[in-house]
Amino acid sequence: MKEIIAPYANRLRIEAGCDEAGRGCLAGPVVAAAVILPKDFRHPFLNDSKQLSEKKRNELRPIIEEVAITFGVGIVKPHEIDQINILNASFLAMHRALDELRTTPEHLMIDGNRFRPYPGISHSCIIKGDSKFLHIAAASILAKTYRDEYMEKLHNEFPHYNWSKNKGYPTEEHRNAIKLNGDCIHHRQSFTLLATEQLSLFD
Repeated sequence: MKEIIAPYANRLRIEAGCDEAGRGCLAGPVVAAAVILPKDFRHPFLNDSKQLSEKKRNELRPIIEEVAITFGVGIVKPHEIDQINILNASFLAMHRALDELRTTPEHLMIDGNRFRPYPGISHSCIIKGDSKFLHIAAASILAKTYRDEYMEKLHNEFPHYNWSKNKGYPTEEHRNAIKLNGDCIHHRQSFTLLATEQLSLFD
């Protein structure tokens, strides 16, 4: 497993790590999380959620929630994504997650290379930040597990898409289910739902 480089960028300030999940999906929301961790927190399994098994992510979620100084989760649903596009929806989800924090951070550490500034708080964009900083990795795990849980609940309503397995990503199984059953209210109408040659990267 890749080792996390650092627990924070600057020990003297309050930093929140931020990440999102679900940008490349055909269905369901984009979900973001923001986390402020204690400066001395370490965990041997905490890493980018993409590097961990689903079991490990689910084990880490309650640990992160318990030890975090504060955390927030933001959700932007498909009809909003269709109105403002997925990039803006990702920024909005992060802002909503930050709105939920009980402690105001002094600086934001954002996974990726773009972000819409959050009022009154400076930020840094870190490419592959979820494999470089503990608080971003923690946010990655919360965003992924909250979104997966959300899609598993939707699966009970629309089992023919098998969202409990594919979580709304553009798998061949999911696209074939759309061909057979059509789309539904949880699909992103601004996305190309049936172009099998156009695959998005999984979060």
